[in-house]
Amino acid sequence: MKTIRRLYFYAVAFISLEVILWGMISLVRSFFGNRIQNGVETLAQALSLILVGVPIFLFHWILAQRFAAKDDEDKTATVRAVFLYGILLATLIPVTQNLIALFTRIFLSIANLQVDRAIIGASQTWVDNLIAIPINLVIAAYFWNILRVEWTSLTDTENFSDVRRLYRFVWMLYGLLMVIFGVQQTVSFIFSLPTKLLGNVGFESIINAIVLLVVGAPIWFFSWRILQNALADPAEKESFLRLGILYLLSLGGVITALTAGGNFIYTILTSIFGDFTTWPNFFAEIGSSISLGLPFGVMWAYYGIQLNQQFAFDENLPRRAGKKRIYFYILSLIGLVAAFFGTASLLSNVIDLLTGSAHLGNGGFGREIAGPLSALIVGVPVWILTWLPMQIEAFNNGDVGDHARRSIVRKSYLYFVIFLAVIGGMAAAVGLVFTLISQLLGGGDSGFVNSLLDTLQILVLFAILLLYHFFSLRRDTNTRAGVLEEKQEKFSVLVFDKGDGKFGEAVKAAFKKSAPKVTVLVTNANEKVAEDIKVNAIVLPGSLTIKAPASPNVEAWINSFDGTRLVVPDEAAGVYWLNDFGQAADSARALAEGQEIRPQSAAKSTPAWAYVAYVLAALFLCQLLAILLSLGVSMVAGF
Repeated sequence: MKTIRRLYFYAVAFISLEVILWGMISLVRSFFGNRIQNGVETLAQALSLILVGVPIFLFHWILAQRFAAKDDEDKTATVRAVFLYGILLATLIPVTQNLIALFTRIFLSIANLQVDRAIIGASQTWVDNLIAIPINLVIAAYFWNILRVEWTSLTDTENFSDVRRLYRFVWMLYGLLMVIFGVQQTVSFIFSLPTKLLGNVGFESIINAIVLLVVGAPIWFFSWRILQNALADPAEKESFLRLGILYLLSLGGVITALTAGGNFIYTILTSIFGDFTTWPNFFAEIGSSISLGLPFGVMWAYYGIQLNQQFAFDENLPRRAGKKRIYFYILSLIGLVAAFFGTASLLSNVIDLLTGSAHLGNGGFGREIAGPLSALIVGVPVWILTWLPMQIEAFNNGDVGDHARRSIVRKSYLYFVIFLAVIGGMAAAVGLVFTLISQLLGGGDSGFVNSLLDTLQILVLFAILLLYHFFSLRRDTNTRAGVLEEKQEKFSVLVFDKGDGKFGEAVKAAFKKSAPKVTVLVTNANEKVAEDIKVNAIVLPGSLTIKAPASPNVEAWINSFDGTRLVVPDEAAGVYWLNDFGQAADSARALAEGQEIRPQSAAKSTPAWAYVAYVLAALFLCQLLAILLSLGVSMVAGF
């Protein structure tokens, strides 16, 4: 109930504050910009926003502050932290954007270039920016002061720490994006300089790039340094947000750098094979690839190191290796796909040439094979350098190899490639049979041989892909009698049953499913335990920890046992197993109100699939980042 109330109050306060903020900016701009006579509608709109927004904001914000002052739960709530840090982002980012617009137009004016080609705020004036900056700063200063005071009085800082970490990463990514875009525009300008000198256009891009670097570099540097300094806190080291961001940056960097590298090789090959125009155009083409590959390559190198350090923070060796596998198998899949389609396209072009079906352009056959060769040159090394370490790891006969072969990431990769190979092979087989039947029924054309060979080579490639990964999967499956299973065979567990046999049978069924090699012994908790029994761990129903067993011998044996005790919650009347103090308080409140409570499940560790989900989310963000970057590049190119 409180959560819904918080969402309502803070959402309305946020929206109404933004209404007031931009109403004030619009009002002041109308006065200082001398727009009252020509913009009565603008003035009326600004006054309306302020007059409506102020009472709504004050009502909701004052009540929210009172709730926070009376209740620690309200004060430490995640929604409140999101509101406060969200207001800082909603005010300080516009300040940054207005600074970029202001500096860009100043430098363009000094260079006697067209001001309307500024990357941001091309239609604004310096008055517009100088009005928006201080108003946003005043609002930001007010909430910054509230946050500063808040941190000194928080009884529980976990929620605020999580939101603050996200806030810092937003600034880091914001600054990094500006730096990357600035470097990209700078390098692109340098390589296209001969063309620009001939046409005397496009010099605005270097001004835009310099401003982005001047503003973005300090933002990235200081925000990243704060994040690095925070690693002294164990919560920062174990943060899934940090891990996901590092995955995003390193994988996004390598994918973009490899794509740019492929385009660079393609440009070189097409020029070598005869499709060469002029040196200025050649430099402009390779500059386009280098301008993307260089900043993203540096980002990959740097954040790849940071990602490895993040892996090293995890002291659990199998879990650390699992995190690395996600990274390697994603790159391996990318390299494999590039190598496969490069090989298929190259063979298809060779078949077209041999059968006389090739349609050669100005660059001849060389231009046709430039694309496939580029894909192979980039894809094959990536696949080998990432797949080979994973294979070596899986071939290991020790604990490492056993964990690798059992890894859900490895199995998902192998099954996914096999799935693609089967579906692709099936499609190729359908095409092959269709070509043969059409020819037999007289419906074929002059390109029968070409179609037959082309479909056949694709079918063979998919068959090779299928067989290789199938045998890799089969080898993993056949190596089940590994070191870990030998260790399990030497491990024994004694289960104390309450007497009806249900608990013991349930435990044995669970062990048969998850740890079949572990020896499981069941004994009645109401009977005497054999003195000579030796086990490594015992499994107890939770009710025995509250009510002592009927047999004094059992109680004494359990108390003297120096091994590991595993307690499993069972359905005992009036006994509820809770995860933390918060659940205890909620359950007590429910009982006081006459409501029923239900036993809570024990806290579970993060499964391997969760890491995969985090990486997939990071890849989606990476794709979104690439789209935004490409839109920015096209926008600047359109000026």
